[in-house]
Amino acid sequence: MCELLAMSANTPTDLCFSFTGLTRRGGQTGPHKDGWGVAFYEGKGVRAFHDADASANSRIAEVVQTHPIKSEVAICHIRQANVGDICLANTHPFMRELWGRYWVFAHNGQLSGFGSTPGFYEPVGTTDSEALFCDILNHLRTHCDRNNGTDEIIDRLVRLSVAYASQGVFNLLLSNGDWLFTYCTTKMASITRRAPFGPARLKDADVTVDFESETTPNDIVSVIVTEPLTTDEKWDVYQPGEWRLWKKGEVIRSGVAKAGS
Repeated sequence: MCELLAMSANTPTDLCFSFTGLTRRGGQTGPHKDGWGVAFYEGKGVRAFHDADASANSRIAEVVQTHPIKSEVAICHIRQANVGDICLANTHPFMRELWGRYWVFAHNGQLSGFGSTPGFYEPVGTTDSEALFCDILNHLRTHCDRNNGTDEIIDRLVRLSVAYASQGVFNLLLSNGDWLFTYCTTKMASITRRAPFGPARLKDADVTVDFESETTPNDIVSVIVTEPLTTDEKWDVYQPGEWRLWKKGEVIRSGVAKAGS
């Protein structure tokens, strides 16, 4: 299994802090040593980094940890391979263009033997995750268009998520840069930091940050992860089948949708 991290409306301090904690789990405090990747939206562009080596020992990860990147949406993934070779092509997050926007996807779980329906989008690597991503985009490209509203797109993503979850473990992060969609079948938790800010201490590294001195009263940042990253904050744990739509650090829609419900 893998670990996921997403941030909505993040500040550079939050990003470096959370990313530092997650990367320690990639071969140091956790077994997820089979590659990692992160994507940051900057307007309609995406700044992406991938490495097939363990994140805890990656020089590229060191650069990201110390580089002050500000992004409204960021998606990160550290991999413990169960389907597909350990190689750059199989590292998440995956990215494709649809309707003039870059869509970024990361997945934690396994759908054994899954194959995407043939269509415009094809996997480059050999993971079930990338096949899922291509299947989602092919479905949207076939059944929707750029004029469909966000609610219509999200309703369809919820139905697709329920169908995938009925075949195995399907924990999802998906963004088009405007919003971030998350779906949980097993493990996912979130925290929203807003004024008055306080200190936080990482679980996987001896690092503490006083967010009050690093933020403004107007800042709002939300972090969504597989497992909580800090020891002194209260995280909100997702229910199985729960989905949330995030925008600018806030949940704007949510629900619970499971197979058979």
